[in-house]
Amino acid sequence: MRRSGWTPSIVPNGNDQNVYLVVDCDGNGRRCVWREADVAETDLETVITDLIAGQYPDPLRVVAFNTFEHWVQDVSKDVAREVRRRADLAYEDLTPGVEEFVAACRPDRQLTLRLV
Repeated sequence: MRRSGWTPSIVPNGNDQNVYLVVDCDGNGRRCVWREADVAETDLETVITDLIAGQYPDPLRVVAFNTFEHWVQDVSKDVAREVRRRADLAYEDLTPGVEEFVAACRPDRQLTLRLV
C-alpha cells in the first residue's frame, strides 16, 4: 500500500553526506538551471575541479545541503576562494564565466609565492 505524501529520497542510500550543486546560467543570466550531476560527483572536490576545468560555462552560485542534518547553505564565496587559490598555485587561467563567478563572490585574494 502506498503512503500518501511519500516522496523518494534524492540522497543515495540515505547516507549522511554533503551534496554540492552548481547553479549555472546560459551566459546572459536569463535562464539559470541546477546542473545535472552524477550522484558520485556532487562532492566539494569534484565541484571545485570541474569549475577550474571550465565544466560550468557561467556559474552563478554553489549550494551545499545535507538532508540528514537538515541544512542548506550558499557556499559560493568559499568555493570561489578555493578555485582562485588553486588556479593561482597552478598558474592556470580560468574561463571567462568562472572568472566572473570568482570576481562576483569577491573572495579575499591571498597571493602565494612558491619557494624555489
